[in-house]
Amino acid sequence: MFGSRRRNIERVIEANLDALTRFAYFRTGDRTEAEDIVYEAVLRLLENREKVVDARCYLFRIVYNLCQDVFRRKRLPTVPFDNIDLPDKSDERLDQEEIDRINGLLDDLPPNVAEIVRMNVVDELSFVEISHILNLPQSTAKSRFYSGMKKLREKYFTDNR
Repeated sequence: MFGSRRRNIERVIEANLDALTRFAYFRTGDRTEAEDIVYEAVLRLLENREKVVDARCYLFRIVYNLCQDVFRRKRLPTVPFDNIDLPDKSDERLDQEEIDRINGLLDDLPPNVAEIVRMNVVDELSFVEISHILNLPQSTAKSRFYSGMKKLREKYFTDNR
């Protein structure tokens, strides 16, 4: 049982390492700091593996919380999409033009709404995962997302008339 659980956790870590690093880098703006945060999150997961139910959500939540700590400590702004220098994924859903447009529009949203839109659209997290990471009800995450998307649609259609 223990060996199976350990292998599952190792698979979760390996499968999500790049996404976690991208997630942290987007929020800190510093590649080394992002890697340190992910390393710390992995250590915490391994220390608490017996208590953790969903390793993927746990990792994203720890990374998110550690990024918030960095933000509070340094008061760093979030990094614009176009400044991220991580290697491109071949199956990337968003092209650069789309990323630039989304980045500009997200600036007009309240930060808590923009964060949920980013988590869903950019980080490809489900509402269940977002609700666990941000410690809020799934219905709240969904309503903020849909509210943000509605505002984005209104802005997009208004700006392109």
